[in-house]
Amino acid sequence: MLGGSAVAEQDAATSDAEAASFAALTHKLSYLDAADIKRVREAYKFADEAHLGQFRASGEPYITHPIAVAGLCADWKLDAQAIMAALMHDAMEDCGIGKAELIERFGAPTADLVDGLTKLDKLQFSTREESQAESFRKMLLAMARDVRVILVKLADRLHNMRTIDAMLPVKRERIARETIEIYAPIAHRLGLNETYRQLQELSFQQLRPWRHAALSKAVLRARGNRRDIVERVQRDVVKAFKEAKLAVQVSGREKTIFSIYNKMDEKRLSFAQVSDIFGFRIVVNTLPECYLALGVLHQLYKPVPGRFKDYIAIPKANGYQSLHTTLVSPLGTSVEFQIRTAPMHMVAEKGIAAHWMYKTRGSADAQNIGAMWLQSLLDIQDETRDSAEFLEHVKIDLFPDSVYVFTPKSKILALPKGATPVDFAYAIHSDVGDHCIAAKINGEPAPLRTALRSGDAIEIVTAPGARPNPAWLNFVRTGRARSRIRHYLKNMEAEESLQLGQKLLAQAIRAEGLSLPAGDETSAGTDGALWQSLLRWSGTKKRDELLTEIGLGKKIPTIVAKRMAALLAERGARPDALTLTMGRYGADDGAPSQGTVVIDGSEGATVQLAECCRPVPGDSIVGYLGRGEGLMVHTGECSTAKRLFGRDSEPWITVEWSEAPQRSFETAVTVLVHNGKGVLAQIATAVSGAEADIVHIDMGDERATETTELRLLLAVRDRLHLADTLRALKRSPSVLRVARVKP
Repeated sequence: MLGGSAVAEQDAATSDAEAASFAALTHKLSYLDAADIKRVREAYKFADEAHLGQFRASGEPYITHPIAVAGLCADWKLDAQAIMAALMHDAMEDCGIGKAELIERFGAPTADLVDGLTKLDKLQFSTREESQAESFRKMLLAMARDVRVILVKLADRLHNMRTIDAMLPVKRERIARETIEIYAPIAHRLGLNETYRQLQELSFQQLRPWRHAALSKAVLRARGNRRDIVERVQRDVVKAFKEAKLAVQVSGREKTIFSIYNKMDEKRLSFAQVSDIFGFRIVVNTLPECYLALGVLHQLYKPVPGRFKDYIAIPKANGYQSLHTTLVSPLGTSVEFQIRTAPMHMVAEKGIAAHWMYKTRGSADAQNIGAMWLQSLLDIQDETRDSAEFLEHVKIDLFPDSVYVFTPKSKILALPKGATPVDFAYAIHSDVGDHCIAAKINGEPAPLRTALRSGDAIEIVTAPGARPNPAWLNFVRTGRARSRIRHYLKNMEAEESLQLGQKLLAQAIRAEGLSLPAGDETSAGTDGALWQSLLRWSGTKKRDELLTEIGLGKKIPTIVAKRMAALLAERGARPDALTLTMGRYGADDGAPSQGTVVIDGSEGATVQLAECCRPVPGDSIVGYLGRGEGLMVHTGECSTAKRLFGRDSEPWITVEWSEAPQRSFETAVTVLVHNGKGVLAQIATAVSGAEADIVHIDMGDERATETTELRLLLAVRDRLHLADTLRALKRSPSVLRVARVKP
C-alpha cells in the first residue's frame, strides 16, 4: 500500500498531468471569450471523468485523444460548441452517457453535435467498389446535418491516423483504406486541402509502406540534388518582385509522396520523369496583384504553353482559388507557381473551416470571401459574417435532395428526401413494391409512410396476395413508385371492369330472352360478324374494350343488350322462354341471385360503396353505373341516389348483398356527449365491447362546450351489428344521443 505522502505525490502528479494536457489546448483558445473558455473547461472535466481508467492502444490515457482532436478544431478556430463536442465525442459511445444528460449539462446544440458524431462512428464501411465508396461519402455528408460534425470527425480521423502505429496491422489497413477512400475525399470536397493531403499521405504510408519508404528516399536525394536550382529560382523571383515594387511572400513547396506516386502511376512515369516535385507559392495582398504577379513571373521565365490555369475567375467546386502557371527555369527544368491572396490561401488550406478563422481575424478581405468557397455545394449567402446565420445555412444536407439508406445486404440506395419504405421497396424491384405489406427500419417495425433518414437500414415485408394500395400515392416520392402503383391500379381496374361488364351484359341480354354470343370480333362465322357489327355501332375496336366500358359505366348494359338483340333478330334469333326465365331469376352462373350483382366486400376499384350513405349488409341497396366511375352502391333511402335516379333512371341496376360478406364495412354515426374526463375512453370501451372498431373520429373545429358532438366512422359486420354497437354507446353514462348519419 502507498503511504500518505506517496498518495499526495501521486495526486499532485495527476493534477499536474491534467493541467499540462489541458494547457496544451487552452493556449489555442485565445480567440474565444472568457465565458466560452469556461464552458470548454467544463466539457474537458466531464470528458476526463467519463474516460477515467480508459487507455489508448499506445498506452496513453484516453483523454489525450479528445484533447488532440479539440486542438485540431481550435487550429481551425471553430466555435466553443464544436470544441466541446470534440472533447466529448466518444463519451456517448464509450462511456454509456445519454444524450439527455448532455442536453441538461451543456445544452441541446452541443448534445446534437456529439450525437451526430456518435452516429457516424457506428457506420462500418465496406469500400470494395468505387461507386459504393462515393455513396458512403455522400451518405456520411447527408447524415451530418451540421457541417461542424464533419469537421470534428475529420479532426478525429486525422489524429487517429497520426497515432495508428500502435494498432494491429489488420486494423491499420482497414482504417487506412477507409480514410483514403471515404474521409480524404470529404476533406477535399470541403476544401480542407491541408487535412486532405495529410490523410492521403498517412493512409498511403500504411497501405504501401515499401513504396512510401522508397519514394521518400528518392525525394530526399532529389532535394539535395536540386537544392541549387530551388535556391537560385527563389533568389531570382524575390529580386524580380522587389524590382517591380510588389510586396509578396514567396515560399517553396514540395509535392507529397502520395501525389508523386499517383502521378507516376497514372502517367506511367519514372521518378526522374516527374518534373514538378518542387514548386513555389506566391501570396500577394489584393486580387489585382495576382495578375500583376503573373506578369512579373512571365517576364522572368518562359511559360510552358497550355500549363496556365485561372482558378480565380473560375474557382474549383470546393471553393479553391489560385492562378497556376508552369515556367522553364534557367537550367531547363519546369517549375510550377501558384499565385493567390492571403484569404484565398486560407481557404485553400482550411476550406470551410476558414469561415471561423476569418471571423476571428476580422480581416477586411473576409467580407468578400463569402461567395468564394463551397458555393456550388452549399450555396451560402454569408454577407453578415454572422456565425449563427452561417450555421443556419449549413445545417442542411450537403446533398439536400437525397437520403442514403442500406438494403438488408448492406448495399446503399440513394432516394429523394422524404422517401418512404414504399419508395425503397419499388427501388429494389417492382414485385417487392407490389407485394409490400410492412417495413422495418433499423430492425424496428415502422409505418409505410415513414420518411427515411440517411443511414437507415430498411427491410421490406411482403405477402404473395398483397397488392398496391391507392393511398400510397399520397406519400410516395419517387417517380418509379408512383408510376408503378398507377400502372398496377389501372390494369387492375381494367381487369375488374372487364369482368363486371361481361357479367352486366350477360344479365341484360338474358333479360331479352337471349344468350351472349360466344367468341369475339376475330371469331369465324356469325358470332364474329355479330360482334363486329356491335363494335361498329358502339364506336369501340374490341370486345374487351366494350365490356370494360360497360363495367366502368361508360356504356349502359341494357342499351347494348337491346342493340345486340336487334342484331340477333336480323339473323333470325328469337327470345327463348327458358333463357328469359333464367334472366329474371338467375345469374349467369345459374345461382339464384335474381339476375343481380352480388356485393360481398371483395370487389375491387370498379365496385364502390358510396361515401354519402355508407351502406352496410342488411341495408336495401341500389347500383348506379356512373360514367367512368364503375358501379357505385347506395342505400335505397339515400337522398343523393334518389336525386340521381330522378335525373336519369337508365344507369341503375339491381344489386344485393351476399349471404357471407368477406369483410367489415364502414358507416358514420354521430354521438352527442357530455364533456368531461375520460369521455373518449368510455366511447372507445363501448365500441370495443360491441366488437366494432373506430376507424376515424372527428370532433370538429369548434371550441369545447358543455356538450360536444363527435362523428365516428365505425367498422361493423352488418346492420344488426351496427344496432348492437349503437345500443352499447347509448348505455355509456356520458352519451346523450347517438344516431347513424344519413344523407
